[in-house]
Amino acid sequence: MSPLISDKINYQFLLLTHMVCADGQIHSEEASSLQKLAKNAKMGSRTIEEMEKILSQDEKLISIESVASQILPGEQSEALRQILSIAYIDGYFSPLEREMVNEVARVWNWSDTEIERLYDDAKNFGAIKQKGNNQDKSELSVGARLLKGADSILSRALVDNFVKAAPEHLGRKVEQLRREILLAGPEYDDAVQRCNVIAKEDYKYAETSLHSAYHALNDLVNNIETAESALQSKTNDRGKAKTAKEVAKQLKSTRNALSTETLKELEAVRESLQAKQRALNHFSIAFMGKTKAGKSTLHAIITGDGWDAIGVGKQRTTRFNRVYEWKNIRIIDTPGIGAPGGKSDEEIAESVIEESDVICYVVTNDSIQETEFKFLQLLKAKAKPLIILLNIKNNLRDTRRLEHFLKDPDKLFVVDGNNSLKGHIERIHRYAKQHYANDYFDIIPVMLLAAQMSREAEHQQNKQKLFNASHIQDFLNSIRVSLVEYGMIRRSQTLLGSTVSAIDKPDKWITEQVQIYQKLTDTLKTSRETVAKDIRKAVKDNRDGLRQRIEAVFQDTFNSIPDFAEEHWEDSEMGLKQGWERKLKDIRFEERLKNTFEEYGKQFNQDVQEILEEVGNELQLVAKLNTGSFKFSQQDSMNLRDMFRIGGNFLALAGAITILFAPPVGIVLSIVGTAISLITNFFKSKDQKRREAVQKISSSLSSQLQEHKYQTLEKAEKEFSDYCNKVAINIHDYFDELIRGLELISEQLATAKNKLDSSANYINRAYAKRLIDWCFDKYEPLADESIVKIISKVKREFGKSIKIYTKSELKLKKSQEQLKKIVQEDVYIISMEVPK
Repeated sequence: MSPLISDKINYQFLLLTHMVCADGQIHSEEASSLQKLAKNAKMGSRTIEEMEKILSQDEKLISIESVASQILPGEQSEALRQILSIAYIDGYFSPLEREMVNEVARVWNWSDTEIERLYDDAKNFGAIKQKGNNQDKSELSVGARLLKGADSILSRALVDNFVKAAPEHLGRKVEQLRREILLAGPEYDDAVQRCNVIAKEDYKYAETSLHSAYHALNDLVNNIETAESALQSKTNDRGKAKTAKEVAKQLKSTRNALSTETLKELEAVRESLQAKQRALNHFSIAFMGKTKAGKSTLHAIITGDGWDAIGVGKQRTTRFNRVYEWKNIRIIDTPGIGAPGGKSDEEIAESVIEESDVICYVVTNDSIQETEFKFLQLLKAKAKPLIILLNIKNNLRDTRRLEHFLKDPDKLFVVDGNNSLKGHIERIHRYAKQHYANDYFDIIPVMLLAAQMSREAEHQQNKQKLFNASHIQDFLNSIRVSLVEYGMIRRSQTLLGSTVSAIDKPDKWITEQVQIYQKLTDTLKTSRETVAKDIRKAVKDNRDGLRQRIEAVFQDTFNSIPDFAEEHWEDSEMGLKQGWERKLKDIRFEERLKNTFEEYGKQFNQDVQEILEEVGNELQLVAKLNTGSFKFSQQDSMNLRDMFRIGGNFLALAGAITILFAPPVGIVLSIVGTAISLITNFFKSKDQKRREAVQKISSSLSSQLQEHKYQTLEKAEKEFSDYCNKVAINIHDYFDELIRGLELISEQLATAKNKLDSSANYINRAYAKRLIDWCFDKYEPLADESIVKIISKVKREFGKSIKIYTKSELKLKKSQEQLKKIVQEDVYIISMEVPK
């Protein structure tokens, strides 16, 4: 990579910078290579400026696509080899790094064959990874060598008895020397090797379970779509087309919501698997804590490297996690919780917890607030072991305070008395127990400033005093002892125990959805019968009301006949006909009949609407009562209240239309002849003629009106009943289709749950076998046959407790209390052997 003048941008270098950040972590060796390249190639100021933007994920950074498009065809092959080499330099080529390489290749229109050839070549990069500063070249002290000889000549038990009888300070010294032997001798190398073997075996089980969970969730999405398609196909049935179409529309929104949430869970499972891959080769510890708690100082003390070159000396310009390998331990330093412009607490935790064997949470004695311990809930959710590092803050930059401190450095570490750490430690235990569910963790007090000052030139005369006074060596030794004594079980916790969290969350979510949909289905079945009963009552009430109103209209018409007869007894045939038509119009006979029918049709619609809305309200309440704390809620999938509101398409669905009622006609046709025959009788007096004519007209009209009333009522009841029955049938069909649709979704959810339960059980049984083996101080290859032989069943309340039922009584070398302390979870080992 040739040097460029300062006003030009070296895009090949920026492509490398993107690769360093591709997996969301900056490994020390990647960073070192980037620094050396920037220095040797004499990168210009604009290139360095753009590099900083990429490292800090500035909004104005040059994107990968833009950077790649600026690299000329003749330089592309070498550029891709360079980014592959820096990707492999930390010994692990992550899926995210592979995605970036594929993205660059797409920009350059490279073929799959060309890419795969480069991948094959790049594998050699990982094989020649340099250990560099991570080699442990420490030698045993004289005291440690003497103790090692005493243990071998006199036997360890004899030395232990001597220590018990010796003064307390001598006992502590012997323990410290033994730790030194442990960390420098072959035991440490053997422990590292055993951890690697365990990790590879456990990863196979984790991979199998996560793949199974992934397919279960993916199948859920596909099967719900299939169920929806099956329902959609019914829209071709002319008899039920509208019903099926409306239900399919409602269930589509449900499927979309379920699919969206399921895809989120799929992505979480995929990320979990990637984290397990990254954690495979190293015992990892993550430093976490609020801003300015001392994490960066701790990192610098351990690694001796503050990465000042990245960000041109600015502290924490990068928003990525920093990774360093120290004495075969992988250390992950995260951005401070609550750092301005940083990621949220959950995002920080999710990015490192999965791949960490132990979480070191850094707090300070000058600010122990309950709020900072709420973050531990996320750690417990992943079932991660915890160490709390209590950083004692004291202004040793003041000369007088420094002198006073060096005279009696242990004074600040006293845990009893008025001015001791007792109150701080008690508060830590109290707050952590509230949010971490237990207090099975160690609290290690240190003074990071003293350790930092021991490395500064102006304090070289007190270098060893400051370092010893900081107690940081206790913490460093505890980490390495953790690997030797607990490394194998920690590896199993990471690759087996905590892996269940990636399955447990979608499993709980699906379990909740199964309960919701089953409850909704049961409620719908009950509501269907209730609705049918209420609709029958609404039909009867409105039909009776309609009949009464029609009879009232006819009664008013009957009452008008005498006056009409008196007024028109002398009229001609045409006069009687026209007069009666005017009379019916004046009393709004036909209009009132039509209005009455429409009014009761609308009233019936309103009654049905209220009945169905009541069902919708009940279902909405059921959904809310059954929805837990997960992001997805039933309200997101379908508005159950609106589903049963009559309006829009649903009126057409139910068969509700504006009914145009046309009452029978022809009431006056036979009256005329009767009236004329009366009028032509000249032998009677006028008054007699009038009385007889009025009587005949009234009788004839009443008779015909009575027949008309009968015909009208018969027609009205038939048309109204037909309409109501059509509404009832369509509503019943709607319920049936909706219930079937929900049952199909419930069936698919239940199937997915069974698969997830099986995946979780598979990995929990493997984890249980590892716990049993650890309690026996033994190792045997993890295999299905050995698991079945020992483990009967496992019940686990993730993050809180695990109950292991064994097929026979086991005489363990470690107590269950020891096991709880180490795995930081309540563990119960129960024999299911039947007494003889």
